[in-house]
Amino acid sequence: MLPFYICSALFTLLYFAHVQQPTAAQITAPWEVNALRAIRGSLSDPNGFLNSWNRGDPCVANWTRVICYNVTAKDDGYFHVQELQLLRLDLSGTLAPELGQLSRMKIMDFMWNKITGSIPKEVGNITSLELLLVNGNQLTGSLPEEIGFLPNLNRIQIDQNNISGPIPKSFANLNKTKHFHMNNNSLSGQIPPELSRLPSLVHMLLDNNNLSGYLPPELAQLPKLLIMYEAY
Repeated sequence: MLPFYICSALFTLLYFAHVQQPTAAQITAPWEVNALRAIRGSLSDPNGFLNSWNRGDPCVANWTRVICYNVTAKDDGYFHVQELQLLRLDLSGTLAPELGQLSRMKIMDFMWNKITGSIPKEVGNITSLELLLVNGNQLTGSLPEEIGFLPNLNRIQIDQNNISGPIPKSFANLNKTKHFHMNNNSLSGQIPPELSRLPSLVHMLLDNNNLSGYLPPELAQLPKLLIMYEAY
C-alpha cells in the first residue's frame, strides 16, 4: 500500500488535471466552427476584415462580425453562433451551403457586398432564422423553396440583386414574416395567390421585376398589410 502522503499527492494532481481540462462549455460547437471556415473559404475579403477567422475559437476569441449566444446551450454544452453581421465589407465570392449548419442562428446579414452565385437551399435548415438579409449584392438563380419553411422568419430582404424565377408558393407558410423586400430583381411569373394566407405581412415590395399576370385579388385579405409595391 502506498504511503498516505503519496496518495494525497496523487489525488491532488488528478484533481487539478481534471478541473483544468477544457470542456465543451468553453468552445464553439465544432460543426459550426467548420461551417464558418467553409463560409470564409467561399468569400474573397480584399480588405482583410475576416483575418481573425483564422485564429482561436469563434465565440471565445470573438471572430469579427460573429456574434454568439453569451451562454452555452443546455442540451450540448457548446457555444453557438447567433448572428453573422457581414454587411458592407466589400466581400465577393459566393454563399457557402455550410451556412445551413449554423442551425441556431437568428440573423444572417450579408447586405451591400459583391457576392455572386445563388442563395443556398441549405439556408432552409436554419429554423431559428429571423432575419435573412442579402440585399445589395449580385446574387443570381432562383429563390429556394426551402426558405418557405423557416418558422421564425420575420424579414427577408433580397432586393437589389439579379435573382430570377418565380416566387415560391412555399413562402405562403411564413406565418411570422412581416417584411418581403424583393424589389429590383428579375423575378418572373405571377404573384402566388397563396401569399394571401400570410397573417403578419406588413410590407410587400415586388416592384422592378419581370412579374406577369394579374394581381391576385386575394391579397386584399391580408390583415396587416400597409405597403405593397408590385409594378410589373
